[in-house]
Amino acid sequence: MKVALIPAYNEEARIAPVILKARRYVDLVIVCDDGSIDLTSEVASSLGAIVIKHERNKGYGAALRTLFREAINRKADIAVTLDADGQHDPAFIPRLISPIEKGEADLVVGSRFMKGGRAEKIGLARALALKLLNLLGRRASKVPIKDTQSGMRAYSKSALKVALEAVEKGMGVSLGILKEVSKAKLRIKEVPIVVSYSGAKPSKNPLLHFSELILTILRMILEERPLLYLGVPGSLMMIVSFYFGWWAMELYTSTKYFSIPMALISIGFAVIGILLIITSFQLYSISKIKWEIRKMKEYLELAS
Repeated sequence: MKVALIPAYNEEARIAPVILKARRYVDLVIVCDDGSIDLTSEVASSLGAIVIKHERNKGYGAALRTLFREAINRKADIAVTLDADGQHDPAFIPRLISPIEKGEADLVVGSRFMKGGRAEKIGLARALALKLLNLLGRRASKVPIKDTQSGMRAYSKSALKVALEAVEKGMGVSLGILKEVSKAKLRIKEVPIVVSYSGAKPSKNPLLHFSELILTILRMILEERPLLYLGVPGSLMMIVSFYFGWWAMELYTSTKYFSIPMALISIGFAVIGILLIITSFQLYSISKIKWEIRKMKEYLELAS
């Protein structure tokens, strides 16, 4: 069974054409109304979509996880995610699901930036921001695709289960999913699509959206090698703290003058250094635990 998964927030005016077009290519349309205060749920239900409603707005990532769980519970073979605001054309659904049906991929990303794809009427600021985010996103996720931020994707059964492990609640979930799927050694493929920004108004402040994605990228990079990115700087700060502390003590021994500025610098570097070192070990432990859990899941799947 093929399903279309649509997260939506206050999209009563734009969701109808998306649902109607999507129904041409899938067996079932599932909408997650993420705490809308308009008639999004009523419109979607009236058009034959299955609607799951959050009582409050939980974020894009939380809406996707709700949709992934529903697709898994309904034993979907392939699931396609697309936005409710009309930016994603459901006519590209067959192109996305084809590689999965042929056994060539587990996750297929609809790309605006590969050959054959394009972003229509995209503003300069959005274009520059996406270029930067894609550059950093490839580094953080270690997935060499051109459009790390695309929300139009097709998932196999295996990819749906792995995607649930992405922890991000907001817009950073797109990167989190890429990283989890890559870690699971599932196959990722990119196909060109056309995305239209004509008349599109972001449901979230663009600056907040951008900041959230940057923070997600930084977190992913830090989690990758915490001892290097946090532990080493923390150790260097401890050395600087020791140096200023020793200097202050030497000054006091020779002149009986206690330098408060040097003492404060020493204490400040020591506190920051200790926090960085403790955080690095905590993140390292968490990454090891996650690795053990993943291995255990793989073992149980093989055993069953």
